[in-house]
Amino acid sequence: MRIDILTIFPDFFRGPLDYGIVRRARETSLVEINIHDLRSFTKDKHRTVDDRPFGGGEGMVLKPEPIFECLESLGDIASREMRWKPEAKQSVILLSAQGRTLDQTLAAELSTLDRIVLICGRYEGVDERISEYLADREVSIGDYVLSGGELGAAVVVDTVTRLIPGAVGNQNSTRQESFTQSVNGQAEVSGDGPSSTCVSGGLLDYPHYTRPAEYRGMTVPEVLVNGNHDQIRTWRRKTALAKTFRNRPDLLERIALNAEDRELLDQIKRTEVTPSN
Repeated sequence: MRIDILTIFPDFFRGPLDYGIVRRARETSLVEINIHDLRSFTKDKHRTVDDRPFGGGEGMVLKPEPIFECLESLGDIASREMRWKPEAKQSVILLSAQGRTLDQTLAAELSTLDRIVLICGRYEGVDERISEYLADREVSIGDYVLSGGELGAAVVVDTVTRLIPGAVGNQNSTRQESFTQSVNGQAEVSGDGPSSTCVSGGLLDYPHYTRPAEYRGMTVPEVLVNGNHDQIRTWRRKTALAKTFRNRPDLLERIALNAEDRELLDQIKRTEVTPSN
C-alpha cells in the first residue's frame, strides 16, 4: 500500500511514523508513506496556504490551489468518479470533523486499498471545493474538534497499517480485538479445534493477565490457569460482555448476540448496576 499525506506541517510526522508496527511495515515495504508539504505548491514569497472565507466569518480557511496542485503532482491518481468504483483500489480522504467517524469496519475497508491520500485540514477547514471535487470521502476520528488533520491522519495510518497482512506478527490478533466483528461472536476454529480465545464480535476486549499469577496480593482469576479451554472461552466472553455493558452499552445494540451471549448478558444485568445515560 502507498499512503500520501498532504499537510502544512510535514515535520509533525517525524515521530508517529517512526515507531512500532508502522515503522516495521515501512521497513519491510508493506506500506510506503510519503509526506508532502503544501507550502511547496504556493506561488507567493510568503508561501500562503490560507485565506479569509467569502462572506466573512471567524478564522482562516485552506486555499484550494496548493491542495489541488499537490495532488495532481502525485500522478496515477484516478479521477474522483473512478475512485468510487471498487476496482480503483484508491481513495482520497479529507480529514474533517464533518466526516464519517473512523471505526474498525472502515479501517478494514481502507486496508484493502492500494493507494490512500490523506488531506490534512487546518484552521477553520478547507475550501469546500476540495470536498466537492477532489476528495471521495471525508473521515473524522471522533466527535470533537482538533487543531488540524495531522493527528487524525496519524491515527488513520496506524489503524489501517496494522490490518495489512504481515504488518502484525500474529495476524490472528487483529481479528480478536475490541470492535472487530465476527460471526455471532463465536471463537474461531483452527485445524486443532476451537480456539480458547474469544473473538471480539464487536464487543470491548476481555481482560488480559500475565505473570506473575500473584502480585501484591492481586491474583489472576483461577479459571485462566486451570487449563479448561471451554471455561476460559466462556469467562472471556462473559467479561467482554460485562465490560461492554458497563462502558459502552450502545455497542450491544449494534451486534448480533447468540443465545449463549444473551444468557450471559442476563446474568450480568442481574448482578451489575445498570449504567447511567
